[in-house]
Amino acid sequence: MKGHDKYHGIFTDGKNFYTRSKNQSLFGEKILKENKFIYRLWDPYRSKFSASLHKNLKNYRLEKNSNILYLGASYGNTVSFLSEVIYDGKIFAVEFALKPFASLLNVSKIYNNIYPIMADANFPKKFKIYVEGPDILIQDISQKNQIEIFKENLKTFPNTKFCYLFLKTRAIDAIKDPKDVLEESLKSLDNVKEIINLNPYAKDHYLIFIER
Repeated sequence: MKGHDKYHGIFTDGKNFYTRSKNQSLFGEKILKENKFIYRLWDPYRSKFSASLHKNLKNYRLEKNSNILYLGASYGNTVSFLSEVIYDGKIFAVEFALKPFASLLNVSKIYNNIYPIMADANFPKKFKIYVEGPDILIQDISQKNQIEIFKENLKTFPNTKFCYLFLKTRAIDAIKDPKDVLEESLKSLDNVKEIINLNPYAKDHYLIFIER
C-alpha cells in the first residue's frame, strides 16, 4: 500500500483506493491491515467522490486541514472517508431525512471532526450559524431543484473556494437525455473547471467542479 501521487490522504494498491483508518469496517467495506495500519476500501460504486477519483479527477483540492460543507450527507458513508482524508479539518454534514441522519449521527460519534446538522439544504441561512467558514462545498442531493440549492448555498457561504456538485440528471428530468440536462444546468453555473461523467459507477451522474 502506498500513498497516491496526486490525491492527499488516499492510498492505493495499484487498482483500488483506500483511506487510512483507526476503525474497523463501518458500512461493510473491505479492510486491509498492513504495518499496523488499517485501510478501508473506498468503493466507487458506493461513493460518487470515490468514483470521481477513479475517473481521474484533475481538480483535487482536499488537504489535511480543509473545512468541508457537505450537503446531502445521507448515512455518512462518503463523509466517513472524507473525514479520514482531512483528519485535521472539519466536515459540516447536512442531512434532512431522519433515518439517514440517525446513521450519520452514529458515524459522527466515531469521528470527532464530523459535525452532523439536521437541516434542509434548501435553506442554508437557517443552518449557517452551525458552519465554520467552509473552503470546500460538496453537494450530493437527489432533488429536482438541486442547481438552485447549490447556488443558494454558494451565496450563503461566499468564501467557499472549491465546489464539487454531483449532478443527478434523472432527478431533474427523468425523460430528457442526461447530456441535455447537464448542458441546461451548466448555463446557470459560473467558473466551471472540470466535468466528469461518472458512468459506469453512477449512471447518468456528473461531477461538476467549480473554482471561485
